[in-house]
Amino acid sequence: MSKTLFDKLWDSHVVKTFDNGPSVFYIDRHYIHEVTSPQAFQGLEEKGLKVFRPEQIIATADHNVPTLNQDQPIKDPLSANQVSMLTENCAKHGIKYYPLGSEYQGIVHVIGPEMGFTLPGMTIVCGDSHTSTHGAFGCIAFGIGTSQVEQVLASQCLMLSKPKTMRINVNGTLKAGVLSKDVILHIIAKLGTGGATGHFVEYAGSTFEAMSMEERMTVCNMSIEMGARGGLVAPDQTTFDYIAATPYGPKGEDFDKSVEYWKTLKSDDNAPFDKEIHIDASDIEPMITYGTNPGMGINIFQAVPTDEQDQELKKSLNYMGLEPGESLLGKQVDYVFIGSCTNSRIEDLRIAAEYVKGKQKADHVTCWIVPGSKQVEKQAMEEGLDTIFQNAGIRMRQPGCSACLAMNEDKIPEGKLCVSTSNRNFEGRQGQGARTILASPLTAIAAAVHGKIWTADEAIARNQSSVESLSS
Repeated sequence: MSKTLFDKLWDSHVVKTFDNGPSVFYIDRHYIHEVTSPQAFQGLEEKGLKVFRPEQIIATADHNVPTLNQDQPIKDPLSANQVSMLTENCAKHGIKYYPLGSEYQGIVHVIGPEMGFTLPGMTIVCGDSHTSTHGAFGCIAFGIGTSQVEQVLASQCLMLSKPKTMRINVNGTLKAGVLSKDVILHIIAKLGTGGATGHFVEYAGSTFEAMSMEERMTVCNMSIEMGARGGLVAPDQTTFDYIAATPYGPKGEDFDKSVEYWKTLKSDDNAPFDKEIHIDASDIEPMITYGTNPGMGINIFQAVPTDEQDQELKKSLNYMGLEPGESLLGKQVDYVFIGSCTNSRIEDLRIAAEYVKGKQKADHVTCWIVPGSKQVEKQAMEEGLDTIFQNAGIRMRQPGCSACLAMNEDKIPEGKLCVSTSNRNFEGRQGQGARTILASPLTAIAAAVHGKIWTADEAIARNQSSVESLSS
């Protein structure tokens, strides 16, 4: 019987299935950070249990850490305590840990792939919803709650019911100025925040095949924003080349043997999916959100929807300070954030640097560019990207989750409008009363330069008639 990639991975990791019940599911890699792990370790202590397989766990501090002056003590008592507890727990249980000051510290979903800890065929979990990022390598990767973190620490297994499968096919060449972030925002806007609920999504088609690993990670990262349990892309030569360059991926004969196995990780011809969707890449333009969930998205040349009967829309627009039928193109912005586990990799910083080179940030805009890891930071400095940003009036900060969520010092003030490359635009996500518009790194850096919602020059030129009609 033909199997989907998800079916192959699922079947190879089921330890036992109960009649009319869940399965005992084995986990290959467990990532932990300072926010969702303290209670899990405490639970082990109370039960007198040890970590079952510490060698399969990777830890880092990312959510609560400051992104300036990381060589100094953390000022916030709660954040400092959580980081301290992670440090103590990892030392006690023999877990590999990348703390502040380490050359490999960073956002957990950035360091895992770049270090070679994320590999095709794995099952991966983390106490963080955007663990779906790792699915870009052909993995079953998903976020878990704190009680499940404890279960994996104790047994390396979880009790799970098998999700349904969905395949989203995007074919064709993307237009100039359209990035992978625009692709996934387009998909979420099309399906809505519940359009993939109960499914694990495979992304297929020539558009995804042409993407780099970093672009695929951006897409898989936001799978859960349409209700999916996770997302994945079948591994191919692009995947193998990426892994070959990582410091801890398999080497030599081990790598060659691994590739032979990885080549089998694809959906069989005629494999049945519970749901299948087809999208033409030429229909996608630069995307932005206008509301308070990622499904409230439009292309940048469209106006805010109008529906007087839609109470959720009315509530969202009231929070965002927007009007039905309003054009957001040219609307003044206050903050720009380029970072998060969605868009903080070296390719994202290169895109921003290429656009801003020789230009200046608008005086009234505060722009934070935050690399996803110390390795990204190092590479950006070696390539002179930090100097380009500095010359444009922008200081590149240090690695961390930063303004993606209001858990650290990098908060957007109340009432201020921020164009962000992160993954969520919920009320208060970036700070109490903060207003968030999700966009690609290109659209974000264009907003920083112009001081208003804008995007790539090529896209503006391509839609000049739309621009003129919106401004008239």
